[in-house]
Amino acid sequence: MANGKSLALGILVGSVIGASATLLSTPTSGKELRTKVKDQSLEWKEMLENLKLDGLRLKNQIAATSKEGVSLIKDLTEEMKISIVDWKESVEPHQKNIHQYLEQIESSLKDLEEKVQGNK
Repeated sequence: MANGKSLALGILVGSVIGASATLLSTPTSGKELRTKVKDQSLEWKEMLENLKLDGLRLKNQIAATSKEGVSLIKDLTEEMKISIVDWKESVEPHQKNIHQYLEQIESSLKDLEEKVQGNK
């Protein structure tokens, strides 16, 4: 935002200096000079008003965009929570089966060890 203010200030100062130099260096009568100064000041006023309106529009657009971003992030977070819960629910029965298979394998290994030691 500081760069935008610096740019606007630079444009304004440059315009004032350029217009002043032009007005003072051209050979014109007092009446013509006053008319030109009046016209130029009206143009600057209009330009500043346009810059102000553009700044307000940009501010409003940024505010709206940030609100939309917050809403999207909230929705995404909720969807991720639901997906994780669903994933856990789908994986849980398989974990129990794997645990049962491991217990069966362990039991079989113990039986096998007992048979091997009994034969010795």
